[in-house]
Amino acid sequence: MELRHLRYFVAVAEEGNLTVAAEKRLHTAQPSLSRQLRDLEQEVGAQLFTRHARGIDLTPAGKAFLDHARLALGQAKEAVAAARRAARPAKASFAVGFLTGQEVDWLPRVTQILRAELPGIDFRVSSLYSPDLADALQSGEVDLGFLRVEPRPDVVYQVVAHEPLVAILPSDHRLAGEASIDPRDLADEIFVGFSDVPHVLRDVVDSYLKRNDVILTPSHHIDNFAMGMSLVASTRGVALLPAYVEPLLPWSVVSRPLQGQPPTIDLAVGYRRDNASPVLKTFLAGIDRLIAAGPAGIRSGA
Repeated sequence: MELRHLRYFVAVAEEGNLTVAAEKRLHTAQPSLSRQLRDLEQEVGAQLFTRHARGIDLTPAGKAFLDHARLALGQAKEAVAAARRAARPAKASFAVGFLTGQEVDWLPRVTQILRAELPGIDFRVSSLYSPDLADALQSGEVDLGFLRVEPRPDVVYQVVAHEPLVAILPSDHRLAGEASIDPRDLADEIFVGFSDVPHVLRDVVDSYLKRNDVILTPSHHIDNFAMGMSLVASTRGVALLPAYVEPLLPWSVVSRPLQGQPPTIDLAVGYRRDNASPVLKTFLAGIDRLIAAGPAGIRSGA
């Protein structure tokens, strides 16, 4: 049994369809995928799938096999990451990841703290969704992340900012002329909500609406703020997004603060507790200055 067999099995199990898994996840031909799955079932000695016109269902044996297959793939990924960490080149590398959009505010502050270290290191920057960034921290692909608090076994977090959420709406919306938005005024609006990807943000918004006795049923579910801005403009709906997106808004949409006590979402610095990087140590020694300045300090040139 090879890792590719496990990878193929997990992809098909999660997609529930051979064709979708072959084309979108695995980029292989369906006949080849079917053959690999038959080989796997023969080696396991049990039928793992029940095939039907709409796709596939897992048999009891397949359901039992799925958890172990995922675990094996995760351990294989960890093994590769550990080997790569052990084989790092003589020139130290340091990778910083940002929740997409946050690099605008926070990267200048990071480089300010590490300015003495930068000439001697391979400094890498990436932009990812928060759950993906947490996975990259856990695997050691990223040394330092600016993200939501996404629990992972070996990752620790320190909150650096509490970001208010604002209402995002079309520039010519009936509420665009208001100085601030009463959440109750959104009750009859098309509402752009969140998928399971930004689940921390989704939970904050849901709690805020419940606290204000406002019921909004999302007509769309977004993964990221760029998609949210596009849907607000195209559907003439409204969304609640962190205030850090305001400098990135196109002309067709505007932001307005929420009345009363607006909801906030934490932005945290995350890193592995066992990361012995001296560059990380330097950064953590200066983190109090970073928190004190915050993103506003960057925008004002402080």
